[in-house]
Amino acid sequence: MKTLLTGLTKRNDCDYLEIRIEDTDHTGISYQGHDLDQVQRTKAFGGAIRALYKGGWGFASFNSIDELESKVEAAVQMARTIGNTINEKSMLAPTKSIVDTVKLDVKNDVRNVPLGKKVDLLKGYTELMLSVSPLVKTTRVYYKDAYSKLYFANSEGAYIEQEKMDLGANFIAMSAKDGVSQNYFTGVGSSDDFNVVLDLDQKVLEVSETAVKLLDCEQVNSGSYTVILDPILSGTFIHEAFGHLSEGDNVYENPSLAEVMTMGRQFGKPILNVYDTGLDKGTRGYLKYDDEGTPTEKTYLIKEGKLVGRLHSRETAGKMGEKATGSARAINYKFAPIPRMRNTCIEIGNSSMDEMLNGIKDGLLCQGVFGGQTNGEMFTFSSMVTYKIQNGKIGQMCQGSVLQGNVFETLRAIDMVGKDFVQPDSAGGCGKGGQMPLPTSHGSPSIRIQKIVVSGK
Repeated sequence: MKTLLTGLTKRNDCDYLEIRIEDTDHTGISYQGHDLDQVQRTKAFGGAIRALYKGGWGFASFNSIDELESKVEAAVQMARTIGNTINEKSMLAPTKSIVDTVKLDVKNDVRNVPLGKKVDLLKGYTELMLSVSPLVKTTRVYYKDAYSKLYFANSEGAYIEQEKMDLGANFIAMSAKDGVSQNYFTGVGSSDDFNVVLDLDQKVLEVSETAVKLLDCEQVNSGSYTVILDPILSGTFIHEAFGHLSEGDNVYENPSLAEVMTMGRQFGKPILNVYDTGLDKGTRGYLKYDDEGTPTEKTYLIKEGKLVGRLHSRETAGKMGEKATGSARAINYKFAPIPRMRNTCIEIGNSSMDEMLNGIKDGLLCQGVFGGQTNGEMFTFSSMVTYKIQNGKIGQMCQGSVLQGNVFETLRAIDMVGKDFVQPDSAGGCGKGGQMPLPTSHGSPSIRIQKIVVSGK
């Protein structure tokens, strides 16, 4: 494979050429209530070529190695046609041309677990969840895993063979009583260990139990509150509301956003530190090299409240005069790599939960996340559970709440960052650019936000 790919990348009729090849085995299993509604094992082989000439990109994908040479020609011709039209300088940030072979270092390899065992495991979890109460009307249990062998070569001399694994499971319970329905959710995931899916009896029971408890809970009153977000909701917030604003293509292609996202700008108090990393082994956002062959790294986005970095492909880094960060990712060979998050985190702080609760006369503790959306600087997220905070004490359990606001105003309103750092994973993923679901992770401690708008009753 090495001889073939490196030979085809040696061309003088374009500024840059790369070849990616993927060989992936995938398993998907799902239960809807008692019913097994999916058992799927698939194998996918394919590849993609990108060529760059005078600022114009050519792209071609293929499913057979026999097509490789002709697809290389097609990508180069496309790049030359586009490049001769726009006639710009090709700008790629420099990176070291790496030759490497990356083997999996796994704890419990999904390939060694029979399909029947995976099906039985999910069936057991399903039956447990449904056994909690007749008020649990249905459940959704979903599992997926994938093993991939990746090959990468470019015209600068890089050649990388990389093994990758991804797995995750989600558990959802839906309860109903007297015309009222509630949902509750949890998930697990990993890039190296099937064990995360084992011994989850208590965890899945709590999903159904909480869904039932929520039926008797009231909504909070709408208003502006001091709010504590738990690590799950905080991590989702930083991924969706700020992480996407830090991706190089979003900044480069949006002049108004670029004006806001100026390096050195103060976005929060000195206690606030935000980073994105591909180096946390075991998380679904882990990868040694991105899909352009660039080593991943820990990239600080906010340090001591100031904007200090963003996430780049080689092209966005080159055009903006910044450093490539190993953030160019494609969900598979059918897509070109674009700047994407890996594992986006708020760094651990120094405040205990008691310290964050202190001084809150009438506030809220919001836990978990069940949906949300962003539109530029504005965000809307729904927590799964809300607790009232009164006079520094956690009180009544309530239904989930909707939190909304401007991300920059909200970042400035963070006045405490907790010690309880958590990196949760699930079977979901990021959907930027129609490439869904790309494996990503997030992490955060609890955070306290002074005055955020909450919608309830």
